[in-house]
Amino acid sequence: MEKELISIIVPCYNEQEVLPLFREEILRVTDGMSDKYPHLEFEFLFINDGSRDATLDILRDYSQDDGRFRYISFSRNFGKEAGMLAGLEHSKGDYAVILDADLQHPPEFIPQMYEYILSGAYDCTTTKRTSRKGEPKLLSFFSKSFYKVINKISQTRIEESTSDFRFMTRQMVDAILSMQEYNRFSKGIFSWVGFRTKYIEYENVERAAGKSTWNFWKLLKYAFDGIIAFSTAPLVFSVILAILLFIAAVILLIFAIAVASAFLGVLCAVCFVGGLQLFCTGVLGQYLAKTYMEVKKRPKYIIAEDEEIYKKRKDR
Repeated sequence: MEKELISIIVPCYNEQEVLPLFREEILRVTDGMSDKYPHLEFEFLFINDGSRDATLDILRDYSQDDGRFRYISFSRNFGKEAGMLAGLEHSKGDYAVILDADLQHPPEFIPQMYEYILSGAYDCTTTKRTSRKGEPKLLSFFSKSFYKVINKISQTRIEESTSDFRFMTRQMVDAILSMQEYNRFSKGIFSWVGFRTKYIEYENVERAAGKSTWNFWKLLKYAFDGIIAFSTAPLVFSVILAILLFIAAVILLIFAIAVASAFLGVLCAVCFVGGLQLFCTGVLGQYLAKTYMEVKKRPKYIIAEDEEIYKKRKDR
């Protein structure tokens, strides 16, 4: 049987505490797969997204110790979306796996994911959380609400509670890379490209070490970016709201005339019209801002170093 390469893509941001644990676990899993499937080979591609701790130093050591370990280090923090894109663009494998370094995406699922793909019935395997154990209740509420909202207003259905932990064929990876938009929302992109997907359910797992950099406001912005990227419903909503506020303003104006209060009438008109203009301008501004970023054609990330660049510098 011909050799097949699996690219393990790991976005990293301040992961110095968990990287040794991750390396041990991922090697245990992949070594077991190599024993079972001798035709399989692996490469491990880490994306250092502007970490401020010793993450880059650790990745340098890994690449020197084992040629299968590669890394890309950004010039600054560009975000996880850029990290996943860079990993996919620089992966060499017949298959690509994306997972986090914090072990909240259990590597032990990778063999099962591969077997589903190997069966020929699926092009992608991903995980779906059955619980949000350990997650703040407020965060869980807004997360569930986000999926309900986006699936009602978008033509692209996004399965609830799925993660970025995915095992994909090269065909699906190439389809994802063909979408070159600057404002990326990978959960939506994964769904939009289609392909046959198998969902593996699992209980939520807490970080093995370190502290998550995600917080409520970052997740809220991420959710809003997803809605803007995959739906024009907010623009329609602003029109509907404008009509409703106009009707409400007319009713209040009639009431103001009935009680002979000119001040109340002017106040109602100013508040409604001013609020309506600000809201509609804000919604339109978000779409305009996204368009502005697209047309500037800035790079989605900038590479400051990889294992080849580091080797050349070291040999000088």
